[in-house]
Amino acid sequence: MKDKLFVLSQYLTPQLAVSRLAGRLADYDRTPALKNRVVKWFIGRYGVNMSEALESDPEAYPSFNAFFTRELKPGIRPLAGGDETFVSPVDGAISQLGQVNDDRVFQAKGQSFSLNELLGDDQRLTREFDEGEFATIYLSPKDYHRIHMPMAGTLREMIHIPGKLFSVNPVTAENVPNLFARNERVVCIFDTEAGPLAMVLVGAMIVGSVETVWNGVVVPRGNQVSATRYQGEQARAFAKGEEMGRFRLGSTVVMVMPKGSVRWNKEQVAGKSVRMGEAFGSLD
Repeated sequence: MKDKLFVLSQYLTPQLAVSRLAGRLADYDRTPALKNRVVKWFIGRYGVNMSEALESDPEAYPSFNAFFTRELKPGIRPLAGGDETFVSPVDGAISQLGQVNDDRVFQAKGQSFSLNELLGDDQRLTREFDEGEFATIYLSPKDYHRIHMPMAGTLREMIHIPGKLFSVNPVTAENVPNLFARNERVVCIFDTEAGPLAMVLVGAMIVGSVETVWNGVVVPRGNQVSATRYQGEQARAFAKGEEMGRFRLGSTVVMVMPKGSVRWNKEQVAGKSVRMGEAFGSLD
């Protein structure tokens, strides 16, 4: 009953207004005493490991969002393997992973979503990942919230898709149909030696915004899907492990690659915690 009430409350809540307000408050830097109390409460409530942060003093951050998107100490997340190793792009917990089956991506028991809808109803793009390999990683409040490249790649396209802002925690994933293909999201397409790589940054309830290193904060352009293609000098190359974006308050990353291009490691299973840089799969 508790789970059902939690899910129902999200249908009734003005998701966009609440989330945008939360984002503005998280960026507010004019009440340091209040910010310090909130940050310290958050650290205690969720068990945030500040010893890993480059700046370990909670009071040194000018805003809650600066704390939430904190940088880690150099070398604290070493990259596994060589060019043939696909690494986790984030700290989090694996929601699901496997193969796309007839355009359906497994979400949770009894739930799935459309790959085509996830990528913005772009059949041209969807065909590149037909029956491909996917992995979904959920970032909880305690996690490090910067997103890194799981392998080397060159940015080709960024697509912003407006949508709902349901929570993306396990309870919601089990109870809200088509969750990741109905929430607001930013689809980043990279060209790699193993084929195209889609990094889908899924927004959620209370997520202030999504940010990429090449664009900054991704600002919605009304209710229309907007796409930006990067060619020539704009087609920025990223090294494996390089930061490509961050969540200003937490959410989920969905990764998709062409069929047979990557094999997920057997020890990586739904529910397992992962850290950025650890071996996640091997490139074929």
